[in-house]
Amino acid sequence: MNSFDTLHILNKSPEHPRAAQCLALLSEGDALLLTENGVLLLSAGRLPAIGKVFALSPDVSARGLGNTVGDAKVVAFDDMVSLSLQAQRVISW
Repeated sequence: MNSFDTLHILNKSPEHPRAAQCLALLSEGDALLLTENGVLLLSAGRLPAIGKVFALSPDVSARGLGNTVGDAKVVAFDDMVSLSLQAQRVISW
């Protein structure tokens, strides 16, 4: 099982100040899970170049993003739990 230093869970839209703070704090060993309006980063072309990026499937679908997920891996709710367990710490933004 892979592990992450920190799993950042971002539910803020790309324009929100917390989104910028979250992206600025990502490190190479971290993972980013986009939920709620955070998945809008997928269509904004502002995905970080470091770490692993995941997006919650129901939120991607609800916002009509379809195939615009780029390098992010789309995951289900069960996967969200697994990602949390793989992280040394979890930060919700």
